[in-house]
Amino acid sequence: MNLVLFEQHETGTPIPREDRRVRHVLTVLRRGTGELFDAGIVNGPRGKAAIVAATDEGVTFSFSPTAEPPPLPAIRLIVGLPRPQTARDILRDATTLGVASIDFVRTEKTEPGYAQSTLWSSGEWRRQVLAGAEQAFDTRLPEVTHGRTLADVITELGVPSSGAAETRLALDNYESAEPLASGQPAGRIVFAIGAERGWSAAERQSLRAAGFKFVHLGPRVLRTETAVIAALAVVGRRDGGGT
Repeated sequence: MNLVLFEQHETGTPIPREDRRVRHVLTVLRRGTGELFDAGIVNGPRGKAAIVAATDEGVTFSFSPTAEPPPLPAIRLIVGLPRPQTARDILRDATTLGVASIDFVRTEKTEPGYAQSTLWSSGEWRRQVLAGAEQAFDTRLPEVTHGRTLADVITELGVPSSGAAETRLALDNYESAEPLASGQPAGRIVFAIGAERGWSAAERQSLRAAGFKFVHLGPRVLRTETAVIAALAVVGRRDGGGT
């Protein structure tokens, strides 16, 4: 936890001692009353926080903003809905690497039960996103959706207009002739990465019709979460290392 994130309403209000952030400040950072540490407001400024009061019931923090974080990279990630543990990894690590949004979509090869996981119903997905932002020393969270179909998201994207500053890429091991690393995408990027069993023939056709170019990450078949990290890392090179 490189940056302790608070919701706007939490500063100045006691937070229970069992909260993971309170435990981190008290036992890992070992801060006492009045001692500063790096903190931020979710989707707001970064700054410094300090303990102003500590009781058996909870700990109250002050917060002083110092800077607004930069905007998120203009990357939209579309992922075939994977098993919950894989989704956890993607939520956390894609947020750490930097994306503007993540859509977990139902595809023809998606296991229907994955959309019913407690990862989504309990709100745990947001805790994974927060963990990724804390690791990245950032306050901005990507927008996350889950459960829509690939067709729904493609329809939302619409047909790309000529000259639009947007690159649409779909990772595929079977029908892509060009490696992702062979070019540097420009403008806004939309990445589509299939479910754990890949795209169907009909989905490939729909993606092509929507302006997606098929690319690959080499001859080896990667796990979905590994493919996400590798793709974002390749694109990050256009900015000299970070996305």
